[in-house]
Amino acid sequence: MALVKKGSRLITVDGITYRWRVRARPTYAQALCEKPLAVAVEQVDCKGRVLLVSMPQDHPSNWFGGPAVPALPSTVAAIVRAALAEGWQPTQPGTAFHMTAPSD
Repeated sequence: MALVKKGSRLITVDGITYRWRVRARPTYAQALCEKPLAVAVEQVDCKGRVLLVSMPQDHPSNWFGGPAVPALPSTVAAIVRAALAEGWQPTQPGTAFHMTAPSD
């Protein structure tokens, strides 16, 4: 599974470049504030495992005006480091690696 380049951003963590993306439109459950914001991350120029992270905030486009805290590059960098420590191998093929970001 590869990330769509449109709407994604690049970030360099410890000398390795990754692409990350937040879905532009919320899913139905995210719009109802039932599911949290999700961020997808992959290593650039590598067809390996994608990291899918559940964030502790609502999607910014939710229908109820829930607290919309953006996913910041510094937060994504910390998540990438934590995922690597938990065993995410972005260069190895396989299914998506799921994790939940800690709430601050």
